[in-house]
Amino acid sequence: MKILLCNDDGIHAPGLAILAAEIKKIAEVVIVAPAREQSAMGHAITMSDPLRAEEYYKNGDFFGWAASGTPADCVKLALFALFDDRPDMVISGINQGSNTGINTLYSGTVSAATEGRINDIPSFAVSLTSYTSKEFAPAARFASKLALQMESLELPKGVSLNVNVPAIPEDEIKGVRITRQGLAVYEEIYHRRTDPKGSVYFWLDGERRQEENDPHIDERAVRAGYISVTPIHYDLTHYQTVQTLSEKMVNL
Repeated sequence: MKILLCNDDGIHAPGLAILAAEIKKIAEVVIVAPAREQSAMGHAITMSDPLRAEEYYKNGDFFGWAASGTPADCVKLALFALFDDRPDMVISGINQGSNTGINTLYSGTVSAATEGRINDIPSFAVSLTSYTSKEFAPAARFASKLALQMESLELPKGVSLNVNVPAIPEDEIKGVRITRQGLAVYEEIYHRRTDPKGSVYFWLDGERRQEENDPHIDERAVRAGYISVTPIHYDLTHYQTVQTLSEKMVNL
C-alpha cells in the first residue's frame, strides 16, 4: 500500500513527521506538503502563479516534496505531476489544532483529504485538538489503525473522514464516537490596530457561539474525551430545496 501524506501546517511541522514515522510501519509513504504554513486556506488552488516543488531533506535524509502552493495543490501535484503511480490512500495531518464545526470549511488539512476523495482515493484528515500540545503520537497511532480499516469501511463515493483527536493522555481517551459536523458559528471580532508606520491593520479574533446540546456533534465528542470521526462530502447541494425551488421559480 502506498499512502500520500499532506498537511496545511507545512512540511516542517512535527505532526507530519510523527504521522510519517507511524504510517511507514504499515505502508510505503510519499509526502507532498506546503513549503510554508497554509492554515485556513480551505480548498484554494493556485492558478495565476507557477507552482514549484522541491525535494525536502530532514536530518540529511529525503523526507518529501515541499510545494509552493496550498494543500489542495499538493495533492493535485502528487496525482498529476510528481509521481507515475497513484497512491492507494491520502492522509492529511496531523494538524495542530481542531478542525471541527464550521472550521471544517476553512481547513486546508481537511481540503487536502477532500481533494484526494474527489479523485476517487480513500482519504481522511486527522487533527490534534490543541494549538500548544505536541503529543501527536496517539493521533498518529489512531491514523495508522484507521488506514488499515479504510478499505473495509466501504465509504460511499465522495465521502472522506474528518478525524479529531482530543489532546489528553492516550489512556484517558474514552473511545471513538461517530459524529456530525457542528454548526455553531463564531462571533467575529476584528481588532483595529496601527503599525509603527501609522498604517491601520486588522487582526481577526472571535468566540464560538453556544452549540447544540448533542453528544454526537464533533466538538462535544472531543470535549467529552472521545476521538471524533465525521464522514464528510464535497457535494454542497441542498437537495431538499431543489424541488421547492423548482416549484416556486416557474415564472422566472
